[in-house]
Amino acid sequence: MRIAQRARLVPHICALFLVFSMVASIVPAYGQSRQTVGLELALLVDVSASVNEQEYRLQIDGLADAVRSPAVLEAVLASGGIVVCVIQWAQQTLQYKSVDWTHLDGKADVLNFAIQIESMNRPAPAGQTAIGDALAVASNEIQTNNYSGLRRVIDLSGDGRSNDGRLLRQAREKVIEHDITINGLAILNEIPDLKAYFRSQLIGGPGAFVMTAQDYTDFSRAIGKKLEREIRPTPVAGNTTPTRLASSETVNSQLSKSSAKPITK
Repeated sequence: MRIAQRARLVPHICALFLVFSMVASIVPAYGQSRQTVGLELALLVDVSASVNEQEYRLQIDGLADAVRSPAVLEAVLASGGIVVCVIQWAQQTLQYKSVDWTHLDGKADVLNFAIQIESMNRPAPAGQTAIGDALAVASNEIQTNNYSGLRRVIDLSGDGRSNDGRLLRQAREKVIEHDITINGLAILNEIPDLKAYFRSQLIGGPGAFVMTAQDYTDFSRAIGKKLEREIRPTPVAGNTTPTRLASSETVNSQLSKSSAKPITK
């Protein structure tokens, strides 16, 4: 009789084992300790149909040059460490993380990250411009990675208005609810008043701001200034929303305190 009872229990034991295995595979993604860093920064690059191949190359090479510039390198070294990823975006169905989350804590890290950017392949060309979906994808990336940033920022560059996918203002509000700042770089080669559109529709969160590049040949200069400003904790006056950003001394102090016990989400 005992053998028969054990035989009847086997399917139930197997089912319980399967459930526990599924839970174990899910819990680490949401409950594990996360490494604390000064900044989580998602770089969003426009690859919609309005960007031709020459402009795309100017954009990618310009971003790589900006990352390895002395000003940005100095900002990274002074920040106490940051993590950054690159997402190429276009229409609603094309949001592609081209460079995964990378921890930058020294010169070698920064230079290697610039090489990764230069090595990116462009996704298949897409016609529409879904800025709201780009924000949603970046927000999810920030919330589900293995880091806990004292500041969390989405840096979106583009040359057009949103015309596909989620409504931009609604997407922006959902991102801001998660204490994520959205900054914009408006490339003015086609729409001269794009800066005003980005200011009213796109940017938001603590210390949010918008900057401009006159065209794609000006992109490297503009993105370099923008990266330096985003990476340094102290805000710079001009084109900002009300800010609660900490000073660099405060950030470094919090990093030192949290190094012994990482923050969990």
